[in-house]
Order: sequence, then C-alpha cells, then structure tokens
Amino acid sequence: MIAKSSALKTRFAAQAVALTLAVAPVLAAPRDGDVIGEMSTTVTGSDDSLPEIARHFDLGFVELVAANPGLRPWAPGAGHELVLPTAHILPKAPRRGVVINLDEMRLYYYPASGGDPKTYPLGVGREGHVTPLGTSRIIGKAEQPTWYPPPSIRAEKPELPAVVPPGPDNPLGAYALYVGWPGIRIHGTNKPYGVGRRTSHGCIRLYPEDIEALYPQVPVGTPVTVVQQAVKVGWSGGDLYLEVHPSLAQADQLEDHGGTDPEPVPDALSLVRAAAGPEDDVRLDQEVIRRAAEERRGYPVRVTRNPPSPVGTSLP
Repeated sequence: MIAKSSALKTRFAAQAVALTLAVAPVLAAPRDGDVIGEMSTTVTGSDDSLPEIARHFDLGFVELVAANPGLRPWAPGAGHELVLPTAHILPKAPRRGVVINLDEMRLYYYPASGGDPKTYPLGVGREGHVTPLGTSRIIGKAEQPTWYPPPSIRAEKPELPAVVPPGPDNPLGAYALYVGWPGIRIHGTNKPYGVGRRTSHGCIRLYPEDIEALYPQVPVGTPVTVVQQAVKVGWSGGDLYLEVHPSLAQADQLEDHGGTDPEPVPDALSLVRAAAGPEDDVRLDQEVIRRAAEERRGYPVRVTRNPPSPVGTSLP
C-alpha cells in the first residue's frame, strides 16, 4: 500500500531553508528481512521541478524520474501525483559499514552499533570514470577539504588552478571521506543537482545535508563495499519484493530525454524464484514480475500473492 504524504506545505520557491536543512527520512529497521522505508506520494505545484522535489525528499534525480515516467523533469506542471521511491530493498552485500550500489545510485550505512540502516542518494562516476567495484575502507576524513585537481581533470579543464581551497568553488563540499582506492572519496558537493546522476569522475557525491549527517557516524577503518545491482530481491512481512532499476545506459537516457529504450532483464524471474524457494514459488505473480523487469521503476514491488504486505506497493 502506498502511504500518501501531504502535498508540500510551502511551494519550493520559498523553501530554500527547508531544503538546506533537510535530512534523510527516518527508516524502519528491516523486520524479517530486507526492505526499509515506506513508499509515499506527493503532488506537484506549478513552479516545481523534479530535481527540487528529489532533494526535498532525499531522493536522486534519476530514481525520481524513473518512478514517474513521462513527466517533464524541469517543468512537470501542477497537479501531478508523484510516486516517491522512499522504500528500498537492501543490496545483496555484507550488512556492515558503507555499501554503495552503483546501478541504484544509493549508499547504505550500517552503524557498527547495530542500529537501523540509513540510506542516501548518490552522484556516481559517468561513462569512462566508473567508480571501482569491490571492497575497501575509509582511510581518512576531512572537514572543509582542499581539492587538488588530478592531471586528468586539469587536462579537460585547463583553467582549473592546481589547488582549490575550501569554499563555494570547491566541488568536494564541506566534508570528505577518503576511500582506499586512489582518488576516490565520498564527499559533499557544490552542485547538489548532480546527486542521483552520473556526473562525477568516479567519486561519490552526496547532498550537503546528507554528508553532514553521515560524516560523524563513519570512523576511519569503516569497511566500504561497492556493488552493481540493477535487480534486487528481498523479503518483508512474509512477502517477497522485486526492485529493478534502470541500467547505467538507461540512466543516461533518462537524463537526456526523460525516457528509455527497452532493455530486458532476462534473469529477473530466476532471481525471484531462487529467493522464493519451492515452498513459495506457487505464490509468485509472474505477470507482476514481468512488468517490474520491463518497466524498471526502481522501487520495491510485491511479487507474491496473498497475504497482502504492509510495506511495499504493487505497480500503479
């Protein structure tokens, strides 16, 4: 079931303070499993844009566009009910430290204390500058970091100085977590509308308010796992859910023109069946699975028939 949020109380044109102070939504701990958060909706106003709405609800640009195909991202117009993909299946990875799913463009943090997992949208590396896959650790932290543009970036932008001090022109923002791979950081940004998009040279960008919230929680030595999972399957409330994201190529298409070319997910049914097991295979709704794999809306869809689940949603 989709729980509706109230429409934005103040139009975004007057919401600069609220956006600046926005924090990640409180997420419920996974119960029998794998799904955190809850789906919701909102209604657009005449002056809204999807990037502004995405930031307000701590979503990435591409994930909001994917969940609401057919709308004009920069001027959707008033009165459209938007699906907010604020529920997530946890990636298939060790549930410790920082887990980054590149296809989802989202970071998950599992506190060492064992508290509830948290999640934040990301900007990731564009074509030719892909963030490495695998495991590493946080090897350093910096507040108000100085940026030293590498030779590859200065070759693209020769006007850049050799050193960029802290301040509004620094693309690292106010906080940086240094990962063990050369040149890779998890950091803020001075261009927040690049979050949820493939725009970086391999670094991981968060909204300024999200990196401010994450930074003090992550000690040096925290493990970091980077995966690439466009398809996720997980359990919640006795039901099985499927979440299918656009491929990286489709993410680029969504940025360019708001739509995608079809790209089938041939193994979606086999992944769901493997997770269901023989005892629940008879409960699977293969038509819902097919549609979810075809449409790639990027939010959890219940793929088992009765009993109904309180967490996710069926396709609208």
